[in-house]
Amino acid sequence: MWRILLAEFIGDLKGQKTRVLLTMFAITWGTIAVVLLLAFGEGLRHSIIKGLLNAGERIFMVYGGTTSQEFEGLPRGRRIRLMEEDLDLITRSIEEIDLVSPSYGRWGTTLEFGENKTTTYMEGVYPAFQDMRRMYPAAGSRFINQPDIDERRRVLFLGNEIAEELFGSVDPVGQTVMLDDLPFTVIGVMQKKFQDSMNNGPDAERAIIPASTLRSIYGHRYVNHLLLRPRDPGRAEFVKGELFRVLGARYKFDPEDERALPMWDFIEGEEMNNKIALGIEIFLGLVGVFTLLVAGIGVANIMYVVVRERTKEIGIKLAIGAKKRHIMNQFIFEALGLTLTGGGIGLAFSVAVVLFVDSLPADDGAAVYLANPKLSIPIATICVLTLVLIGLAAGVLPARRAAKVDPVESLRYE
Repeated sequence: MWRILLAEFIGDLKGQKTRVLLTMFAITWGTIAVVLLLAFGEGLRHSIIKGLLNAGERIFMVYGGTTSQEFEGLPRGRRIRLMEEDLDLITRSIEEIDLVSPSYGRWGTTLEFGENKTTTYMEGVYPAFQDMRRMYPAAGSRFINQPDIDERRRVLFLGNEIAEELFGSVDPVGQTVMLDDLPFTVIGVMQKKFQDSMNNGPDAERAIIPASTLRSIYGHRYVNHLLLRPRDPGRAEFVKGELFRVLGARYKFDPEDERALPMWDFIEGEEMNNKIALGIEIFLGLVGVFTLLVAGIGVANIMYVVVRERTKEIGIKLAIGAKKRHIMNQFIFEALGLTLTGGGIGLAFSVAVVLFVDSLPADDGAAVYLANPKLSIPIATICVLTLVLIGLAAGVLPARRAAKVDPVESLRYE
């Protein structure tokens, strides 16, 4: 049965080369549109989320604000200034908190190595800062550890760009840098990373030292902000509520007063970015699908023409005993054959384009978003299912028309 259908399909290809090639080209082009639009949309979504997570992975940045409500006889407009000691209270009171770190910030810090000199933003932090901010050390280096904190060591971790600016081709690890005229030993350099969200500048241009060291040298009492990561991102709203409750009791402000405790919620930001990126991806996918549907309409039109041209042949087959389902199978098979063949060519071409573009360097600028297409099993599945459905839809109606041909009337058809 299948051999007969295949033989007839190949015969039709030979007999109607121009028509078949144009139809297959339309299907091929539609498939390319679907695959590439979905792949580039998926790559865009990955880049957007990666850029956010590289600035802060599912954390809260908690700042001290100003009260906007009166509370227990205290006036509104009071300044809330957070301290490192708040972290002990938070971790004791809220079990859902996983990682914490203060951030003491200082603009205009001077770094000198030999004749090279620059200024940057410096932070004093805990070791957990590495995971929360994805500031992972490059090979042969390390981040700040707990002994650095306990012993108030003068050690320095540098962003990759500022390290290159200071040291050029010299290995920074182990070198002594004058930080505001004090000697610090470089212990690590950050791996290069893509970052499209930031506070106080990119991490690549940042200097990091132990929080205890910064506090002892500069006498900071208050932190710039606190960094906190919940154990379960699904419990983020509960943890936020607990933060307002615990710190509200400590600093005497209404737990409902959001202005007292401004917060950069990376978990909420990730969810929002996911929704935006998904919306873009769906839109691009729909554009591709509609392009493919137009090609499917072309296949259906071709099949209607084939049915009309082969009316006599169909009538003869029915007259000598062919069943209607055999006639239907023939035309459905031909429609599916055209669709899947054109789709297979388009899919192969699209894969080649995606692999080529993905191999291009995409270090910065728009290339980070555009030169990052991603093929996935869901995308391939969507394309194959769409092609099958279009092939069936383009073949069923013409096939039903062919099966209803009256053998007697068909012999008089011109």
